[in-house]
Amino acid sequence: MKKYFNQSTEEILQNLQVTKKGLTSTQVEENLKKFGPNQLEEGEKESALSIFISQFKDILVIILIIAGLISMFTGNFESSIVIFVVITMNAILGTVQHIRAESSLESLKNLSSPKTHVIRNGEKIEINSKNVVVGDIIQLEAGDIVPADARIIESFSLKSNESSLTGESESVEKSSEIIEKEDLPLGDQKNMIFSGSLITYGRGTAVVVKTGMSTEIGKIATLMKDTKENLTPLQISLDNFGKNLSISILVLCGVVFGTNIYHGVTILESLLFAVALAVAAIPEALNPIVTIVLAIGTQKMSKENAIIKKLKAVEGLGSVSIICSDKTGTLTQNKMTVKKIFVDGKVIDSENINLENNFEFNLIKYSCLCSDAISSNGAEIGDPTETALTTLAYKLGIKELDLRNEYKRLSEIPFDSDRKLMSVLCNIDNKNIMITKGALDVILKRTKYILSNGITREITEKDIEVIEKTNFEMSNNGLRVLAFVVKEFDEYKNLEYSDETNFTFVGLISMIDPPRIESKQAVSDCIKAGIKPIMITGDHKITASAIAREIGILRDGDKAIEGIELEKLSDEEFEKEIENISVYARVSPSDKIRIVSMWQKKGNICAMTGDGVNDAPALKKADIGIAMGITGTEVSKDAASMILTDDNFSTIIKAVATGRNIYSNIKNSIKFLLSGNLAGIISVFYASVLNLPMPFAPVHLLFINLVTDSLPAIAIGMEPGNDRILEEKPRDINEPILTKELGTKILLQGGLITIFVLYGFYQGLKYSPEVGMTMAFAILCLARLFHGFNCRTNSSIIKLGFMSNIFSVFAFLIGTILLTLILTIPSLGKFFETTPLNMTQLGMIYLLAFIPTIIIQIVKYIKYDLSK
Repeated sequence: MKKYFNQSTEEILQNLQVTKKGLTSTQVEENLKKFGPNQLEEGEKESALSIFISQFKDILVIILIIAGLISMFTGNFESSIVIFVVITMNAILGTVQHIRAESSLESLKNLSSPKTHVIRNGEKIEINSKNVVVGDIIQLEAGDIVPADARIIESFSLKSNESSLTGESESVEKSSEIIEKEDLPLGDQKNMIFSGSLITYGRGTAVVVKTGMSTEIGKIATLMKDTKENLTPLQISLDNFGKNLSISILVLCGVVFGTNIYHGVTILESLLFAVALAVAAIPEALNPIVTIVLAIGTQKMSKENAIIKKLKAVEGLGSVSIICSDKTGTLTQNKMTVKKIFVDGKVIDSENINLENNFEFNLIKYSCLCSDAISSNGAEIGDPTETALTTLAYKLGIKELDLRNEYKRLSEIPFDSDRKLMSVLCNIDNKNIMITKGALDVILKRTKYILSNGITREITEKDIEVIEKTNFEMSNNGLRVLAFVVKEFDEYKNLEYSDETNFTFVGLISMIDPPRIESKQAVSDCIKAGIKPIMITGDHKITASAIAREIGILRDGDKAIEGIELEKLSDEEFEKEIENISVYARVSPSDKIRIVSMWQKKGNICAMTGDGVNDAPALKKADIGIAMGITGTEVSKDAASMILTDDNFSTIIKAVATGRNIYSNIKNSIKFLLSGNLAGIISVFYASVLNLPMPFAPVHLLFINLVTDSLPAIAIGMEPGNDRILEEKPRDINEPILTKELGTKILLQGGLITIFVLYGFYQGLKYSPEVGMTMAFAILCLARLFHGFNCRTNSSIIKLGFMSNIFSVFAFLIGTILLTLILTIPSLGKFFETTPLNMTQLGMIYLLAFIPTIIIQIVKYIKYDLSK
């Protein structure tokens, strides 16, 4: 069967059993049942229950559940409570955050609900685009979003921007003519329009041939299901850390169990002791801490114009070493702007145009008359190239609508890609003047005269040389250049193609999609942070290179290549060249995946931005896929792990800083949890080996885990970022979360706390086992509360400022007050299995708990503060 672009409109209408009067209501219902709704299928959403259950799949959580069950069967319900309360809190928190992230995305999707004009039952009506069916006759005009794949029936200078599918930023001129060639790429199917494309110029009528998942967008959405997502560095690190920690804990518990049996303790008591050690050893608060810290990060980033779909993408951004960014709209303003004009032999910057100069005024006037865009009512409507012309006029105080009312358009020849010209005939000062704009190479061949020094004379070779040199310099700087010429007629006539000759040259207007004001600083911050920014665009290499050079992406020694050049490189050649390439132009979707894959192969964490359907596979392949919230297609948003609501590159850099700070805070929380837990482990293990009374009761573990573990660790996770965070280099993805340096600090600090806990334990045993247990419990609790200040950053509290993290102060005060109440109120002491202490014993507890922090702070001050 012939493809749609090979068929005539009559054939297609006949095959679909529809006329130009549109479908009947009965046909609409039949086609809806036959072909389905005009929607992209979404993956089946997880229920709240399945999300909740998935929170228990972590290996540390599984061990805790086993420990809780053993504790329950042995009659130690307090230990069971601490375990099940903490892991349930973690599961609830993770579930709520997941659902909130999904609802944020749904809100973003619902911001826009496109409408479509269709002919049904012989009448023109407006319907929701999702209700369009195969066979519908749709009417399109500038500004419309194409609702489905369709074959054009009529075209009146119709142009469609298909960059979301092809990556090509130039609008494509459409026609209704049959195309004889077969197997054409989408960009060359000039008699077809595709779902998700934007009509930028003219108007037209088309018949819908494919909807929903059958469209070109739907095909890409289907392909995406085969693309696997990568784990973030934090996921990998925490998984490995959890496995190693679990194995170590199981071995240790086995040793303790065997030691107790050796000392004559019953099997049941030995098992209970081993379970207590497991509870003390496993940092139950780790998972909820990580989830809370990441959730706080997502809230902060949402205020900075970023929606995080996946929590751990926040941390992943902090590890990024490569950012592949689209040009249009992300690094640039996505708005063509006039940069320079050339008139009467002079190049003039747009901000220096003088309307009192007749040459300059006439060029601006002609540019408005020879265009169809509208800017003077505040909304820019029309082709981006033409809106650049009318916007310039509006800024200069000229309203294009007033000009068009004053100088009526009498006739016109619309632009087409073969002629590369547009001509209009206007009555200007009672003269019939044809104004023509277009490509300089075409116009110069048809130009005979030039306006110079206030007179019209024949154009010379020297004139042409100056004009061509100016055009070359503008083009070489990435500017798009339009030439303007005029021709006077003695009387009114309908313009014909043959009239487009013997022009009088007026001038050139050059324009560009300028960089965002903040892009240059953002790129500079990016490089300072050790991240390589790369531009990947469907635009021409010259234009892309000019923008990249202006904002600092393309530096001395860097290369810019096109997709065709990339295809010619073997994988081995590309691997050698990739670090020198900063700009990729005219690339295909497969090229983008290849670029991302090669950087990942070289050990880099790669972020990728995009807005089109053609970007979606690469967004999913990248470690961090970043979609555009304003211009992005639904497919790209679904594929991404992060959405920029302002489509701004600088937002990514803010996210990088946030991600790095989050990772640093998580590591500091781990240091706090493990060093405190280590003190408890050593104390229990020490008592076990020497056959001493157990230093902690199960209910003590409940208090330690819920109060002295969770509160300070959460507060550490909320530590504000510092200004130097972007001066650090990206973290090596192979670096474990528990590095040698961090492990050493945990051992030293945990060991230091243990010394004073055991010293207090022995002092208490002089009175009774109950006093010894109470003092060990109280010293460990209080020492850990003080230790929360030590773990905030590397700097001492003197330099950091005691109140710079108010949450740490609150965590300390809450924990200290609760502990003091337990130690001083007999009824509370009875519930928490503590015994009354005298003032000397209480004073010893506070002193012994505070000494480790004094020592650690002195070391920090000498090692970090004095050395800077």
